[in-house]
Amino acid sequence: QVQLVESGGGSVQAGGSLRLSCAASGFPFFSNNAMGWFRQAPGKKREGIASIFLSSGTTYYADSVKGRFTISQDNAENTVYLQMNSLRPEDTAMYYCAARFDARGAWNPLAESAYAYWGQGTQVTVSS
Repeated sequence: QVQLVESGGGSVQAGGSLRLSCAASGFPFFSNNAMGWFRQAPGKKREGIASIFLSSGTTYYADSVKGRFTISQDNAENTVYLQMNSLRPEDTAMYYCAARFDARGAWNPLAESAYAYWGQGTQVTVSS
């Protein structure tokens, strides 16, 4: 049974940093799997912001976070991180991690529909 648990959210001023963690259980990191980070602000659709292919370490980012956010993995801890720097008020949202078995083939790493497993989310609030 796959379980994803996010942590690390909180309130920060604009320009600050946060690191989110997503601890995975029942989901092999030494395999052709992928994990992603998504966010959803009130009244908006869920947005894919970062993805990592666990076997190769290949990463993908949405334009809205490129250069500011970094996704990484720790295979020993079965954890994926999202380092968020230079935070802006528009980054305020609930942040979710997601997991997908079998990252092979052609698919959109930032598409919500590509992931079958989701965490409960962690809130990030950025004040100006």
